[in-house]
Amino acid sequence: MPAAPSSRRSSQVVPGPLTVRPAAGKADTKAFLDVPFAIYRGDPNWVAPLYLERFEHLDPKKNPYFNHAEVQLFLAERDGRAVGRVSAQLCRLRQERYRDGVGQFGFIEAQDQPEVFAALFAAAEAWLKARGCSRIQGPFNFSINDEMGLLVDGFDTAPNMMMGHGARYYGARVEEQGFVKVKDVIAYDYDARIELPRAMQSVYDKALASSDIAIRPFDKKHLARDLDIVISIFNDAWEQNWGFVPFTREEIALLAKNLKMLVANQYISIASYRGEPAAMAVSLPNLNDWIKGLDGRLLPFGWAQVAWNLLARPPRSVRMPLMGVRRKYHGTLLGSALAIGVIDTVRRYHLGRGTMRGELSWILEDNMPMRRMIEQLGGKPYKTYRIYEKAIA
Repeated sequence: MPAAPSSRRSSQVVPGPLTVRPAAGKADTKAFLDVPFAIYRGDPNWVAPLYLERFEHLDPKKNPYFNHAEVQLFLAERDGRAVGRVSAQLCRLRQERYRDGVGQFGFIEAQDQPEVFAALFAAAEAWLKARGCSRIQGPFNFSINDEMGLLVDGFDTAPNMMMGHGARYYGARVEEQGFVKVKDVIAYDYDARIELPRAMQSVYDKALASSDIAIRPFDKKHLARDLDIVISIFNDAWEQNWGFVPFTREEIALLAKNLKMLVANQYISIASYRGEPAAMAVSLPNLNDWIKGLDGRLLPFGWAQVAWNLLARPPRSVRMPLMGVRRKYHGTLLGSALAIGVIDTVRRYHLGRGTMRGELSWILEDNMPMRRMIEQLGGKPYKTYRIYEKAIA
């Protein structure tokens, strides 16, 4: 007799079709921000960003980046849930500066499925092509002055403030779509307890003893003045760096607001040479140490935890995102003295408060003078972030 047909139904669920659509409205923005949670579930090194801060970053009314850029967020969905995301953006300031037909992508997060990456990049490329772009580059979230680069080495430690994390498969999935490396940037881990090498200590001592050089902390009582000094040095020092785009006045105002809340005066050091501001170093508390475990939420008790850390104790680690010496001093002994002076002044302040570790980031892979100085100071490269590019078909 023939076997009776099985009454058991197959438990295999056939996934529905994959779709990609533009994100629009608050609910879609929330879905966009939720994508990484499923991807990094079980990853002890991922730190969920704060929803409040990320909503403001994506809000055209609150982020001054939108004053000079056009942005579109995309969601990849299957069976009614988001499985990936990406942004496409076109910065007018960058276009005016480089005129190279490059648009940018950012915020790439997706499940380990090549078709999801393919669909997301197809949507981003089509959007940029419609606006006259011939190449796509990224990731930038949204600009080179924000979180940038795809993590390709250093997955075994948590990211520092305003630096990204990533799944180990991301590099392969991105490269499958035809992207190639255009530039790597390096993050250095720094043990603040390491004293300056003898030669550098001599340079530092001479700088402090010189009547021509004065090193002082930032002064929040004169916030606008000192922030103008910091940004002026940054723009001059970094102007010829790869991908440089200057801060706008509105972006500087937002930076001032954040600095006023986050840092004490001694987090920032300014050096002058014969009365002219010539070098600066900016450090920030590593907020990721404080928000880890909050799942992006300040309520009901997260705000109290963050406030306690801000007000009651020094951070476990800091990040130095900005350091610069005016270009006319580059390659000179004076320039070295100024750089060592501002960096070590900040180091000594944090060490005196019990903060032992810092991250110096990011540094262009081919900025060998800066890399050599950091390594002489005892910095160890521990994370690499990659910028990719491809032609738009």
